[in-house]
Amino acid sequence: MKIEKLRRIIPKFSNVKILVIGDLILDEFVWGDVSRISPEAPVPVVWVKSESFMPGGAANVANNIASLGAKVYIAGVVGNDERAGILKEGLEEKSINIEGVIEDDSRPTTLKTRVVAHHQQVVRIDREKIEGISAGILDKIIFYIKNIIDEMDAIVIEDYGKGVISAKLLKEILTIAKKKKKIITVDPKEEHFSYYNGVTAITPNHHEAARAVGMKVKDSESILKIGRALLKKLNCEGVLITLGENGMQLSQKSGAVTHISTVAQEVFDVSGAGDTVISVFTLALALGVDMKDAAYISNIAAGIVVGKVGIAVITQKELMERLK
Repeated sequence: MKIEKLRRIIPKFSNVKILVIGDLILDEFVWGDVSRISPEAPVPVVWVKSESFMPGGAANVANNIASLGAKVYIAGVVGNDERAGILKEGLEEKSINIEGVIEDDSRPTTLKTRVVAHHQQVVRIDREKIEGISAGILDKIIFYIKNIIDEMDAIVIEDYGKGVISAKLLKEILTIAKKKKKIITVDPKEEHFSYYNGVTAITPNHHEAARAVGMKVKDSESILKIGRALLKKLNCEGVLITLGENGMQLSQKSGAVTHISTVAQEVFDVSGAGDTVISVFTLALALGVDMKDAAYISNIAAGIVVGKVGIAVITQKELMERLK
């Protein structure tokens, strides 16, 4: 794809409306230093200097899409607690529509706390409830989706296995979206691959893709077979498998297979790279870009975000700069 053509696509992201559905997570970072080992147990004592919060899970994908200029709507579940307030306030600050965020008194807002000292993660603490959401909460999410679907150009399903994404919800979404001819992309949870039959495209990493079809990643030929097997299993239009430092492989229903080499100039942190990939890939598809070119653009975006430290996002300006 010509660079000029790619550059013309990026500003059009601002015309797109995306609905993100999935598990909402609040990421907390506790920053500090370690100077000694505790006398109570063989563990480091962290002297806390600061704390910060970031949207995680489906909320981070919404953040990525918003950062690229698109209009974002998000549907998911939070608890009736202080964490929910922090997460919702953070999303609203980024102009993300949170009308589809449902409060559930029976569960906490999912919180992942990472304690970081001297740029090293010391420990991660997860506070969550991963049981499926109640029928009442599910109905509220479905009602919201039905009311808003006509306005959307595409839907992103972000499945972190925290209880929001279920077979029933996917069945409802697919029925509605197909009737309205909407694009549906999925960032999958490997235990839930059976839910995604009939989506437009899926973006697993190579480990998730291999386990989904009961195969092992050995070489490029095995990745080729895994992509084809997953396409057949899910009856979708495309499977975009992320391969870490080896780039990506796009397998399409037409039979076309494209390997895209990584464009990362320097890798500092791969955290959140998958969120950037599905965000840019979906935005491009929503603009009518063919799947191969959409994959190329998402690969360039991933190459930028892995050059940043921590869970990061990119902007239209950064993407345009890289395309020079």
